[in-house]
Amino acid sequence: MPLIRPSCDEDIPAITAIYAHHVLHGTGTFEMDPPSEADMAARRADVLGRGLPWLVAENAGQLAGFAYCNWFKPRPAYRFSAEDSIYLAPHAKGQGLGRALLAELAVQSERVGVRKLIAVIGDSANTGSIGVHRSVGFTHVGVLQSCGWKFGKWLDVVMMEKSLGLGDTTSPQ
Repeated sequence: MPLIRPSCDEDIPAITAIYAHHVLHGTGTFEMDPPSEADMAARRADVLGRGLPWLVAENAGQLAGFAYCNWFKPRPAYRFSAEDSIYLAPHAKGQGLGRALLAELAVQSERVGVRKLIAVIGDSANTGSIGVHRSVGFTHVGVLQSCGWKFGKWLDVVMMEKSLGLGDTTSPQ
């Protein structure tokens, strides 16, 4: 049974390795060079410093993935909307870990006041990420065509969203 828990400093090497794999071999991120452990630690500290969740999934004692959210845009009007990020280790795909991790991220995000989670998914051919988002209630809102260039080809960005809690039915104040 997988364990979903808040990340800790000791998770940084595994988080960095998982993300590096996606940077070097995938189109889910448009980052070109894998960040260092220090970079990933700083990114995590930034997210946590904003009071937002950064979670990990463990399976059989091994880190199998991570997910976090960060504010969608820096302007104050966006303060109830966050963009999610989720990455699994190659060996962890197809086991339901992504769904469990993203579902718990939504719960934790709602708990800290997020009303809208936004998925900005690299590559319209990224059916795994699109599917896991759909499985936890995200809906498709659009495609930005050919806005990224990686691995010698143009890539789309798929936009999806999920309302949390009361969503836009009430004032957040």
